[in-house]
Amino acid sequence: MDSQFGKPVEVEVRDSLEKAMKILKQKMSKEGVLQELKRRRFYEKPSVKRKRKMREARKRLRREMKRRQHK
Repeated sequence: MDSQFGKPVEVEVRDSLEKAMKILKQKMSKEGVLQELKRRRFYEKPSVKRKRKMREARKRLRREMKRRQHK
């Protein structure tokens, strides 16, 4: 089961707030926070959840196999 809170995402504001916001959005996107928020917006039926997890696993496997082929 997923924990409710993950690790905090910190961004240092140096020059401008806009630049810091851009960096924050990039970090959140990389860690999958935005996708998680969109997914949790509505209830997901167990059958749909199972299918999504299988689809994600296939995608990871394909990516890993592609990476191994290029080496």
